Amino acid sequence: MTNVIAALGDALWMAFAMFWETLWALVLGFGISAALQVYVSKERMTRALGRAGLREMLLATGFGAASSSCSYAAVAAGRSAFQKGAALVPALAFMFASTNLVGELAAMIWVLMGWEFVLAEVVGAFVLIGLMWLLASKILSRRLEEEARMHAENAVEMMGHCCGHEENDLEKTSRLSRMASAFVMDWQMIWKELVAGFLVAGFLSAVVPVSWWKALFVESGPAWFRLIENAAVGPIIGMLSWVCSCANIPLASLLWSNGISFGGVISFIYADLLVIPLILIYRKYFGGHAALYIVLIFYVSIVAAGVTVDLIFAAAGLIPTGARMASAFEHVAFSWNYTTWLDFIAIAVAVWFWILKMGRKRSV
Repeated sequence: MTNVIAALGDALWMAFAMFWETLWALVLGFGISAALQVYVSKERMTRALGRAGLREMLLATGFGAASSSCSYAAVAAGRSAFQKGAALVPALAFMFASTNLVGELAAMIWVLMGWEFVLAEVVGAFVLIGLMWLLASKILSRRLEEEARMHAENAVEMMGHCCGHEENDLEKTSRLSRMASAFVMDWQMIWKELVAGFLVAGFLSAVVPVSWWKALFVESGPAWFRLIENAAVGPIIGMLSWVCSCANIPLASLLWSNGISFGGVISFIYADLLVIPLILIYRKYFGGHAALYIVLIFYVSIVAAGVTVDLIFAAAGLIPTGARMASAFEHVAFSWNYTTWLDFIAIAVAVWFWILKMGRKRSV
């Protein structure tokens, strides 16, 4: 009984620690989503990202890298851009860049795994976005994209009515109040998936031995088979672990230290947009049909990017020969660092938005 209570306590602590590590990025991402809904017109978004051309893909990647969001918030911001008129593929590129081409992720990878993995993360990100662009242009039809857009707009409208938002009332309030309402509405739309994601991730990180994850990877046999198998299994482990964004780096470090291939680790890191709660959110945002295609495109692109990065870095002699041991508990703990102060600021902003939203609701 004591062991069960201790394991439950460890799981809850891990869930809180992961949430704490990503809280400021969550608030930032949902703030960007709210700002897009209120301050960016549909015409302006359509002009900037309304096509899936090279210019639009580069802009979406740059905007995503600058936004620096947690996976959940990145998806909310991507949905807002899509709803406002962005093409689906640039919206997906924005989501990926927002979680994988950001400074805090690079810093954590450097500390736990080394500069080679940081370089691989950046190189592979552009490879993945390019592959995703190619696949989407062949698979996603215009009809499917329009269906997804209608579903995204209907989902927001339904949530707005459930929360007491009426378009005419919103037009009478200030933009800041409307942004606060959109911010709170985004949280209300996916809070269940957020809670479930962090709780399950905490439980798996605290209870499931690394040897169980390791057993899913082939470590012997033909080099080509191990290369492909490890890159293909990496995203599946990411999906099953329920861990998103920077919170998956300690587990990636543990997998690497236990013999997983270079490409397998890279593909695992990229799978932060394929965790089960996010797949459910894709279904809620874009509809079941579009969500299935999005997951398929992400998975194939991630695997191909992992294999490509492994081959490039092996040819260049950049794959590390040593192993770095790390414990997830050592790297997701409360401490007085920049994350703590950013989280305090994020909490203050979230409370302020909530007060603004409640004040607007009482005045209606």
